[in-house]
Amino acid sequence: MPIKVLAFAGSPRRHGNSEMLLDWVLASMIEGQDVIIEKIALTEADINPCRGCNACEKLNKCIQRDGMDIWHDKIIEADCIILSSPIYCMGIASQPKALIDRAQVFRSRKYVLKLPIVPPERKGKRLGVFLATAGQNWSYVFDAAVPSVKCFFHVIDVKDADIFYLMINGVDEKGAIEYHSSAKTDADKLGKTVIAELKTRLAL
Repeated sequence: MPIKVLAFAGSPRRHGNSEMLLDWVLASMIEGQDVIIEKIALTEADINPCRGCNACEKLNKCIQRDGMDIWHDKIIEADCIILSSPIYCMGIASQPKALIDRAQVFRSRKYVLKLPIVPPERKGKRLGVFLATAGQNWSYVFDAAVPSVKCFFHVIDVKDADIFYLMINGVDEKGAIEYHSSAKTDADKLGKTVIAELKTRLAL
């Protein structure tokens, strides 16, 4: 069985620093055999904001009919879910935040309806990756984004210990990450590390 990687490019600006970082990771992953990668730019994913209606607590699905109908199922099917985002105003960008908020349906399923997210045989075998870039050099520039990301992965049954992070600051202008001293090398290493871990977990 191939490893399924689902990658969300979260920036409203296409082919900027965070998406370039994502592409480097994916390029490293695809070097492995039996890896299927699906990448979607969230600007094209047709994901509306959560309405906060809590209907999913009774229906086990969202009442909205939009692109999340597709991505909901793909999130469940994936062995690895990657989310990339730039940091805007000290937090995650609005496009990936909409995706995270729409994961409320998984939270309702898991904690209110007491239903599984993935089949028992797949539980504990999935991995998450968060990639982020920021213009500021402050050491704390990613601190506000990480809790939201952890919440997203937690409700889709990816434990904190199973989340990988690569966060690069000091890259403000579009394309600045190309000149970062270690970003491309770190991305290449991360992609290979994640695929190796998945092969172990999935006994491939």
